[in-house]
Amino acid sequence: MSSGFVRHRRSKRIHATFSDFEADLLRSLASQLVELLHNESAMPSAGTDPLEAMLDFSGPTTEPEDPVLKRLFPSAYRDDDEAAAEFRRFTEGSLRDGKARAAATIIDTLEEAGLPPEPGEEELTIDVELDEETAQVWLRSFTDLRLALGTRLGVEEGDEEKWYALPEEDPRAQAHHVYEWLGYLQETLILSLA
Repeated sequence: MSSGFVRHRRSKRIHATFSDFEADLLRSLASQLVELLHNESAMPSAGTDPLEAMLDFSGPTTEPEDPVLKRLFPSAYRDDDEAAAEFRRFTEGSLRDGKARAAATIIDTLEEAGLPPEPGEEELTIDVELDEETAQVWLRSFTDLRLALGTRLGVEEGDEEKWYALPEEDPRAQAHHVYEWLGYLQETLILSLA
């Protein structure tokens, strides 16, 4: 298992080493998040003039149906549907785009560090070095990934015993291990940024 993120004393850059399996798992999770964010009408259409896109406030006005998207884009005004719809219309498209770009940064960084497009026979280690700005992007994306996975699993505060009671071969237990691993990576990244 990855030892998490650490800051180099000399370069001040943040470093992590992943097995090819771990790096591929991160890429897969980030890719799934990008796909989920793009499979909704809130995404700006490609080819739109950038200025026109900035001034286009025709975003969605209703909460997403997908529970993960509801968690990633909660209502800004729980007691005022009209204000919530207006807020969503002006913000959700750009928020989705930002979350998708952050997840894509994880993918790009892993591939630039040597993660091959397809898993191979040879076991590799992938050394990732992040500057502070990129580390902040990774950190935001880890939050989104954990929210997405936690929502899909139905993770609730204080329910650790439930997860530890599941047999190892249960797919939910395995997915929960991934959820915890993401939390570990997030924690070590926070500590390395401090």
